[in-house]
Amino acid sequence: MNPHTSPWRILRSAARYVARFRDRIFVIKLGGELLADTGARRQIAEQLAVLWRFSIPVVLVHGGGGELDRFCGRAGIAVEKAAGRRITSPAVLDAAKMSFIGRLQTDLLAELRAAGLSPVGLSGVDAGLVGARRRGPTTVDGRRVDFGEVGDIESVNPDILHQLLAAGHLPVVTSLTGNDAGEIFNTNADTLAAELAAAMGAEKLFYLLDQPGLLNDPADPASLITEIHPEALTARIKDGRVAGGMRPKCEALMRALEQGVKRVHLISGLRADALLEEVFTNEGSGTLVHADAALAMPGSPNGGEVAHAG
Repeated sequence: MNPHTSPWRILRSAARYVARFRDRIFVIKLGGELLADTGARRQIAEQLAVLWRFSIPVVLVHGGGGELDRFCGRAGIAVEKAAGRRITSPAVLDAAKMSFIGRLQTDLLAELRAAGLSPVGLSGVDAGLVGARRRGPTTVDGRRVDFGEVGDIESVNPDILHQLLAAGHLPVVTSLTGNDAGEIFNTNADTLAAELAAAMGAEKLFYLLDQPGLLNDPADPASLITEIHPEALTARIKDGRVAGGMRPKCEALMRALEQGVKRVHLISGLRADALLEEVFTNEGSGTLVHADAALAMPGSPNGGEVAHAG
């Protein structure tokens, strides 16, 4: 944004988006690598507080893959992954329970509280929020894989989230799920965020990353793709240009779009105010994924707004 732009012009521009998004739910998935960064946690909490003060309700979803890997390393527990997804042995599941609901979530709740918010920590097990089943052996990239204690989501009952939002609380959901038989599963947090966004009729779904967004060249942060349609993203997944941990994110966000979420944003969780820039400016800060062919583009009849915030 031009630093010489009139502050009143900026205020008027932001006010349009405030009016548009007031009382519209945003689901925001926070990458586990960001949870371990105290500075990033604080910046994110401060941005969420701005959204909250503008009456934009937020549901925050987090995993904790990096911390779980470190926990397992210290405990001598093997870490295995297939196509960017974790294989969860009983020992890894126990480690996930301790790290996700222990230090990671508690530190995040404390940071949110310090920013003036009223966070409530929970998991997919609480209040029947998520119904899941154990994933059976499946073929991934030509290899038969047993993912162990991994749960695939069968149902979402977001009543508890709506109740918390109505009472002025910010729900913070970690990616453990369960079923009525008392089983507990490790579920991919990207998938959980997508399913919650769809079930709640969220206006937007955000994935906060340790990179600027979806990159054309993963080794080049300057190769940001600012906008992409699902068909092009699917092609990138199939030909291997989207791989590693980005693959499950992109697969999850495609599912969210299929279920009615109109806008998904991949943005930096490390750069100061990247979330606010994505919400309140036309230019945005990261990657917008959408299926709307009529989205405004330069030279279009509606004035040429790219409208990441639209």
